[in-house]
Amino acid sequence: MSLDAFLALLVYAFVTSITPGPNNLMLLASGVNFGIARTVPHMLGISIGFLVLLVAVGLGLGAVLTGFPVLHTGLKIAGGAYLLYLAWKIAMSRTLTGKGETNAQPMRFIDAAAFQWVNPKAWVMAITAMAVYANAEHPFLSVALISIAFTIVNLPSVSVWAGFGTALRGFLSDPVRLKWFNIAMGVLLAATLWPMLK
Repeated sequence: MSLDAFLALLVYAFVTSITPGPNNLMLLASGVNFGIARTVPHMLGISIGFLVLLVAVGLGLGAVLTGFPVLHTGLKIAGGAYLLYLAWKIAMSRTLTGKGETNAQPMRFIDAAAFQWVNPKAWVMAITAMAVYANAEHPFLSVALISIAFTIVNLPSVSVWAGFGTALRGFLSDPVRLKWFNIAMGVLLAATLWPMLK
């Protein structure tokens, strides 16, 4: 891969990692509701989970899903159902939490990592990256370089959303504002399903 191609890949990784999608909307809500420190496992789960998905797609999983449309459909249904469940949980959250204040918990590392496997945006990002930037003559090197690009860019990008949410905690400490913020985040998260339903 040439330096120009790698720089283009970094731009693609940045743009797709920092733009709104299910992960970033959940991180924004988590930053507001739990603060940055309690959201770190969620951020790490997204980055590691996406990296594993990306490598799997690069090593042939994307071709398997293309070859077996029923698996792809099942994945879309499971992902859509789980996304709606998460949207409902966010929309119904009503209090900011600190240490010991409520039983509410931020998303765990393993849950965030597993979510990447049913996240429509993550699949589109991974398949597109491999289709556009992989070199068929050097498949393993291509997968490694694409993975490195996303590793460099993904965690800082998703951290911006959690940080922004944390910065809003003071403003949203008013219960009415928080209620409407969480409802809006739940609705926006559910709306991310629209491209998948087309």
